[in-house]
Amino acid sequence: MRALRAEGRRALVCYVTAGHPTPADSVRLIRELPAAGCDVLEVGIPFSDPLADGPIIQGSSQKALAQGVNLERALGIIAEAKASAPVVLFSYLNPLMKAGPDVLARAHAAGVSGVLVTDLPVGADPAREAWLGSGPLEFVRLVAPTTPRERMAEIAKHGSGFVYLISRLGVTGVHQGAAVDVGETVARLRAVCALPICVGFGIAMPEQARRVADVADGVVVGSALVQTVETQGVDAALDLVRAIRAAMDAR
Repeated sequence: MRALRAEGRRALVCYVTAGHPTPADSVRLIRELPAAGCDVLEVGIPFSDPLADGPIIQGSSQKALAQGVNLERALGIIAEAKASAPVVLFSYLNPLMKAGPDVLARAHAAGVSGVLVTDLPVGADPAREAWLGSGPLEFVRLVAPTTPRERMAEIAKHGSGFVYLISRLGVTGVHQGAAVDVGETVARLRAVCALPICVGFGIAMPEQARRVADVADGVVVGSALVQTVETQGVDAALDLVRAIRAAMDAR
């Protein structure tokens, strides 16, 4: 991300749900998204109670679970795809805990570079946070738009790789515009954080991504991509990523 910024470009982070719409489609997406312009892949682990996710990603998780895709099979999908971009495992805490103490090492061996846990805020469980932070994967932390500056500094201190800044309150989903105060929120976070800052939640269209790329180090696209691959197929999802990449590069 820093290398991209030095070139005047920004990172495009793409979220896909492992095993959705099918395991074969998932392998193809993970393999081909980097060539379409994706710089970092977030691979979501299907979970039965995805509280932070909106209906699109919830639905994709349920469809993947119905096909038998759990964390172990997700690692197999990642290993088979052999992505040419860094992969961040996007998970709730429960699947990681059930997978055993060596799950981070197994994920790394499968080709994963980072992990983001949606329901583990800083200070909530120091032992598990230490386990995640001392493992072989970068430990990406979440920051909400309402987070006070002092709390932002604490979160940044306990994370690595990049910081995922949520652009709006609520669950994931497709919205018509990014939060209007995202620039101010990025500025507050950047004042206390040396890590690259990626902004997500609700970014669905090229113009939205371009505006966010004006202030952040990276742009996260999730629900729009998941929805497109389900309703229109893998090729259409790749075309969406190409369009978003072109808009970000045209800044």
